[in-house]
Amino acid sequence: MLIYKIATGRAWQEALAAGRYTGSADDLRDGFIHMSASAQTRATLAKHFAAVADLVIVAVEAERLGADLTWEVSRGGEKFPHLYAPLPIEAVVWWYPLAIAADDTHTLPPAFI
Repeated sequence: MLIYKIATGRAWQEALAAGRYTGSADDLRDGFIHMSASAQTRATLAKHFAAVADLVIVAVEAERLGADLTWEVSRGGEKFPHLYAPLPIEAVVWWYPLAIAADDTHTLPPAFI
């Protein structure tokens, strides 16, 4: 099962160089890396990243994260994947830069399921 992380392009490049992603300022504040299931990703983009440029979407194989990944109730009573450890690059299946449209929405890549 794939789960997704939205990150800035700069942070993602740093993660690739380091071999792991340690999280955004919000992730660090909350003590876990916020992630989304496929069906939650569009709403996450709209709520937290509208009009933000230089973003990437990162697809992660959930099973590769082991016990550090938990599903916890969050926005709207839905369970979201939360990673209580750095995200290892080895768990990433693909990543893709997000284009931003004139209406400040993001276009998800063709590979997004």
